[in-house]
Amino acid sequence: MIWFSERDNWGHLYLHDLKTGREKNPITTGNGNVTQLLRVDEKNRQLYFTAVGREQGRDPYFRHLYRINMDGKGLQLLTPEDADHDVSLSPSGRFFVDTWSKPDLPPTSQVRDADGKLVMALEKADVSRLMAAGWKPPVPITVKARDGVTDLYGLMYKPTSLDPSRKYPIVNHIYPGPQTGSVGGRTFNPSRGDAQALAELGFVVVEIDGMGTPWRSKKFHEAYYGNMGDNTLPDQVAGMKELATRFPWIDIDRAGIYGHSGGGYATADAMFRYPDFFKVGISEAGNHDNRVYEDDWAEKWQGLLEKKSDGATNYDNQANQLIAKNLKGKLLLAHGTMDANVPPNNTLLVVNELIRANKDFDLLMLPNRGHGFGNEAYMVRRRWDYFVKHLLGVEPPREYQMRSPADSRPTP
Repeated sequence: MIWFSERDNWGHLYLHDLKTGREKNPITTGNGNVTQLLRVDEKNRQLYFTAVGREQGRDPYFRHLYRINMDGKGLQLLTPEDADHDVSLSPSGRFFVDTWSKPDLPPTSQVRDADGKLVMALEKADVSRLMAAGWKPPVPITVKARDGVTDLYGLMYKPTSLDPSRKYPIVNHIYPGPQTGSVGGRTFNPSRGDAQALAELGFVVVEIDGMGTPWRSKKFHEAYYGNMGDNTLPDQVAGMKELATRFPWIDIDRAGIYGHSGGGYATADAMFRYPDFFKVGISEAGNHDNRVYEDDWAEKWQGLLEKKSDGATNYDNQANQLIAKNLKGKLLLAHGTMDANVPPNNTLLVVNELIRANKDFDLLMLPNRGHGFGNEAYMVRRRWDYFVKHLLGVEPPREYQMRSPADSRPTP
């Protein structure tokens, strides 16, 4: 039996005796996590698996394919390029298709044999039309975490016509985890939502995978276990301040933040916990108190609910409504009235406390929308308008009509 465990702070494979349950030997060891076991070659007693964080000096979120003997010997890297590898093995296991890319590098596909030897090149993505249209990729960034020691990885989006003599507000696009991070996959993606589009309006947009997000060490992932109100925010603030010292065209005194779902939760949390740092926030579909969200998700990351003799609970540290009175900046709360994932009463809890504290805020309830309204044209336009008005200090065009490229094509 092959067993996966994080018992030594990393996700590794172990060989166990199926009859007794006793461990026979570790199969993988060292820094880095096994992410997927793709094939077991019983005849040759070898495993093919993908892992992250094993190759020093590379983005620790890049996936690579490896082969190893069941006795833990003979580890071999089969995808050598410094990139993220999306691998598909043939049914026989003799060959695999490897498509590798980076956020700033378009994909290349090739066929390799089971030993990692290149058999043939397949395709290389042509992004010349993107480049001709003025497209530029996001910039991979590395900043220090809250402890000043741990490296954090992310992406930065700049206006394509950036003028280094000017100052640009910085906007954080956040998803705090704990089950994923702000950046998402490291494969090439020409859009990554509206981050670059927002940057073109005159902002520097950043996405940072803070402590408490997965695919690093177990210790890293559990950085704020039992305190979801952390939301990686100390790392976001530290990283943004570091970028401002590195790039003089970032105006750290005009900082904004936005996110959806868990990112909406983190956004409101940021506005309440760091009211002097974040000036503008847009919180969409946030699960602001996980006692009224899914118990299976909340208990996994916050623990079982414990009530204390004074009426307090171990969930108070993550409840946004309890700190809503701290708001100083401009906050837009948005929610779909038919959200079956994060019911709208999550946002109404915060609304009620903002009213109780006599705080000014903006509220947008979208009738009959479910959880995924963040890419709806009206929400995108309102999001852009909010940052333009309150961070740039410019009045946006009134009721601008968002259109897709197809809308501007001539009728046959």
